[in-house]
Amino acid sequence: MKQVSVAGYTAGQRASHVPRGMYVAGGSILVGTAVTMIVLVVLNVFPLTPRYIIPVAGMMVGNAMTTTSVTMKRLRDDIKTALALGATPRQATTQQVKRVLVIALSPVLDNAKIVGLISLLGAMTSMIMGGASPLEAIQLQIVAMNMLLGASTLSCIISTYLSWPNFFTKTFQLETTVFSSD
Repeated sequence: MKQVSVAGYTAGQRASHVPRGMYVAGGSILVGTAVTMIVLVVLNVFPLTPRYIIPVAGMMVGNAMTTTSVTMKRLRDDIKTALALGATPRQATTQQVKRVLVIALSPVLDNAKIVGLISLLGAMTSMIMGGASPLEAIQLQIVAMNMLLGASTLSCIISTYLSWPNFFTKTFQLETTVFSSD
């Protein structure tokens, strides 16, 4: 829980112009990590012991924090630009949400594409050097990349849909305090 608090605070600071950004980031990171962790435990990928849960959760929280902060900051900037170019709030939001999710998740997706071909991550290398079979090491790496993708994707989607309503009033008028602080 402490990891999520620090990650939410850090991501919220990076996206300081997003109202309630720390809460949005913290909640997004918590839900994205928790759902992914629950899936891993239910599928019996990892036993429910601190030995496995703490490092795995730490990796997921770190990646979710990075993608969440990029998502929130980029969403605000892109909506601001779209509105300045004459888009309606609905147009600005729907077009930019898709764009922001692609941009924020690109590094994680690119990393997943090259693991094993260009780069070998520490866990995989350590397992092989420690005497584990390469098949076990590869299986662990596949699980690790998928869990990072899952946590990051969920966190990005949640932070996007929690952030954009803060940019407008209940009647979809521009919330001037959000955009006047540049």
